[in-house]
Amino acid sequence: MAGAGAAAAILGGLPLVAAAGVAAACWVGRVVIALPRGPKRDRIDAFRVGQPWRQLVQDAQKAQGNFDNTVRGTQPGPLRDALTSVGERLAEGVRECWRIAQQGHALDGALKRLNVPNIEQELAQVQAERAQRGASPSLDATERAVQAQLGSAQRLATVATDARDRLRLLNAQLDEAVAQAVELAVKPSADLSPLTNQVEGIVGQLESLRQGLEEAGGASRASAS
Repeated sequence: MAGAGAAAAILGGLPLVAAAGVAAACWVGRVVIALPRGPKRDRIDAFRVGQPWRQLVQDAQKAQGNFDNTVRGTQPGPLRDALTSVGERLAEGVRECWRIAQQGHALDGALKRLNVPNIEQELAQVQAERAQRGASPSLDATERAVQAQLGSAQRLATVATDARDRLRLLNAQLDEAVAQAVELAVKPSADLSPLTNQVEGIVGQLESLRQGLEEAGGASRASAS
């Protein structure tokens, strides 16, 4: 796609520098087209995403299952009702985890298709030619276009890595909340406000993470248009 964009720009009379910009924009568009554009309400199926996202979704589902079991084992009454409300928010957190995993899986797939090692090899070849033959407008423009591709890929890889690390941390905090729920469920007069606040905070961070991934994809699409 990038090569076709550059060729069309050159044939249309654009200078080489502008053609390089067109090629980079086409390349970015190729990356971000694979990213989901918004949260999906479809059924959670961890096997629809690859690792490490699959395991992270499964961990979140396990935490929800443990929490639901705790609620079912609690005697009917105000405590159980309060735990049920907390469980509804926790379930929303698991859905956010699934949406994040879909975003991360799409990023991984796009980066795999773009084949960063090949881009790095192409950049090395261009730089070797410049060292051997000296600078030229065409080689300079080519190097800038390839460097732009590599920079975009590296930024997307960083986004995916950061999302994975944050999701792993939030999953651990979900497990911590479930452990607290198990402890509180045997105390009829227990104060659930700390647990409620903790779960609300985790869900809020999951929502922010998902929104951040969507905004990053939107900004990349805008820069490619």
